[in-house]
Amino acid sequence: MWVYEKKLQYPVRVGKCDPRMAKYLMEQYGGADGELAAALRYMNQRYTIPDKVIGVLNDISTEEFAHLEMIATMIFKLTKDATPDQLVEAGLGAHFVNHDSALYYENAAGVPWTATYIQAKGDPLADLYEDIAAEEKARATYQWLIDITDDVDLQDGLKFLREREVVHAQRFKEAVEIIKEDREYKKVY
Repeated sequence: MWVYEKKLQYPVRVGKCDPRMAKYLMEQYGGADGELAAALRYMNQRYTIPDKVIGVLNDISTEEFAHLEMIATMIFKLTKDATPDQLVEAGLGAHFVNHDSALYYENAAGVPWTATYIQAKGDPLADLYEDIAAEEKARATYQWLIDITDDVDLQDGLKFLREREVVHAQRFKEAVEIIKEDREYKKVY
């Protein structure tokens, strides 16, 4: 199903060591509206979605994994030269004690990722509306992340991710319209 290219979907650059920003980015790594939850949600939902739109879920799920890789790279670059004292000052002391510099699926508050973040109702419209909302929440979070950093290099990558969330929401909206127009769906629902 996948062909992996050993390059990021979009270049990730950071201008400085910034563990505080890395902590905030953890929200998009292991948070409820983050990239891992989105990738797994869409991959799971594709089994109960009509064939006419299954490709949308496959494509976007795959891209979300690429976004997860970008976020991981950002976090790594923001913390790779940080001292333990800097990590503690940024609120990452508990993370450092438990994981050193290893990434761990948790949100910005340190709450571990959980499968309860993945929504799947089995009704195509309900699931797609959930997906639209998830993309809009991710877009908003990326905007807030952009707003709290002065690192223009990091902002560039975050702006790319924010815009991809807009595109994903639009594709899910198009899928909703396809399902609504489908006669087979109308017979069942």
